[in-house]
This record gives sequence, C-alpha cells and structure tokens, in this order.
Amino acid sequence: MKRRRQEAKTDYRLRRRMLVSRTPRLVFRKTNRYVIGQYIESKSAQDTVLAQASSKELLTLGWPKNLGGSLKSLPACYLMGKLIGRRVSEKYGKKMLILDIGLIRNIAKSRIYAFVQGVVDAGLTVPFKKDVLPDEKRLKGMHLKKEISNLINTIAQNIEHD
Repeated sequence: MKRRRQEAKTDYRLRRRMLVSRTPRLVFRKTNRYVIGQYIESKSAQDTVLAQASSKELLTLGWPKNLGGSLKSLPACYLMGKLIGRRVSEKYGKKMLILDIGLIRNIAKSRIYAFVQGVVDAGLTVPFKKDVLPDEKRLKGMHLKKEISNLINTIAQNIEHD
C-alpha cells in the first residue's frame, strides 16, 4: 500500500480521475484553526497552485479578532469561497472547476458546500447538487447575533468591491 494512502492523505483513484479530466481543481482543505481554498491546474501530474485564499485573510477584511476562533464557521467558509472565486475569475476568467475535497467526509449542508456557494456566487462554475447547499440564512449569519450578521454582510460587500 502506498505511504500517502496509509497516512490518510491521498486517494489515488480519485486523484487519477481528476488528472485525466484535465479540468482545473478547486481544492478545499481544513486545518485545526482555518480553512484553505486553492485553484490548482495539473500538467503531467505536477500540481501548480495559481490562486489561494485562507480564512485567516478574513481578519484583514474586517473579521473581528475576538471571533478568531470562528474562522471555520459556515459564514467564514462562504466568505472565503467568495474571496478565492473573485481572485480566480479576475485573473483567469469564468471557468469550470472540479471540487477536490481530498479525504474530508462529504456531508450535505456542511462547510464544504458553504465554500462552494461562495465560489459560485463569485461567478465560477462548479458542478454539484443543489440540495447539498446550506440554508441561505446560515451562510449570511442570520442565526447569529444581529451585529455579527451585519458584519458578515459588510465583509461580503468588501470582497465584491475590493
């Protein structure tokens, strides 16, 4: 068995299918504190990261430091998806991307799909089923305190107009 599969880092069958398709990938990864999104193109099985965004960048866009522990929340993932989607569409145009979540469990209405909704709202195309998206109110932070939901809307507008 290959080492990276034993370490639960790579699904080689899925990776091969993605490489054969020659479609650029939208990679979603989560760490203990942040979530990371990357736009990757592969040539001859060599991955090249062309654009990336981390939820840590939301702190510079107005996310309050006292809410730093919530940089993996649904609204943070949505905003990060908008951020990377905007970067990719500005630099490389409106593209069709494949979602690459690695070995993260695929759960409907989760952070993964909040990220995808942000990317789609930024103008890129990612194939997915509509019923896996989180509720719009949760993406906009309506389930949180009023001042936090207003802050999320402000950051979203900053990303769009920046």
